[in-house]
Formats: sequence, C-alpha cells, structure tokens
Amino acid sequence: MVKFFSKIKEKLNDLISSEEEDRMLSDADQDYVELDTAAVVEGKKITVRTYNIADFTDLKPILDHLREGSTIALVNIKELKDKDLVELKRAINKLKKTTDALDGDIAGFGEDYIVVTPAFAEVYRGEKKKSKEEELA
Repeated sequence: MVKFFSKIKEKLNDLISSEEEDRMLSDADQDYVELDTAAVVEGKKITVRTYNIADFTDLKPILDHLREGSTIALVNIKELKDKDLVELKRAINKLKKTTDALDGDIAGFGEDYIVVTPAFAEVYRGEKKKSKEEELA
C-alpha cells in the first residue's frame, strides 16, 4: 500500500513543477485558493444570441449554434405565434427534443420569448414549492 502511494506521489511531483507546488502550498495557508480560469474554460466564450422565428425553417441556425455547445439562445416566437400556432408547436417541439438530446434546458418567459441553454447552464425557475407530504414531515 505504501508503494502505491509513493508511486502516485512521484507521478504528481513530475507533473507539478516545484514553483507551482510552492505557490499552491502558500495559497493553502490563505482562506482561498486562486484558480487558473483560462485552463478551466479552455478559451471558449459563451455567446448569448437572439433569434426571431417567422417560419419553421428559421430553426436551423438556432439548432446549429446550440449543438456547438457555447450558445445561449433567446428566441422571439411572436411572429410565428401570430401566423400559425400549429407551426409554432412543431418548432417548439423540435427545440425541446434537441435541447433534451444535448442535456440543456428550455423555458418560456413572457408571452413571446423562449430561452434555450446548453448542458452547462440551467434556467432558474424560482424557489420550488414544497409538496404537502414534505410540509407534513
């Protein structure tokens, strides 16, 4: 067992330079640890894009950007809602299926907008109300 941990320690020491190790140890004495955010994000920026849907074919660019994984879409559905409710339902179902496949989130806000997020984000829907069973317990 001791050999196992010593091998792990050796490999970690090889990966971490002594300068970085010193910085990490000095940071551990403080109340916080500073992280290198560039390494976490890997240079990818999040883009919030707005879209207008007037027809079912307007979904293609939205779906393409969502599949890239770094776009949050704010979709105005007013024009399609005023024109054809059946087509609107079809478009929303397509957005929902794609969002579910990407482990994202979709929600309506207001009467004319939908927000669609990729897997790394979720839509805040307010405090969840407790069920009667939870209140009684």
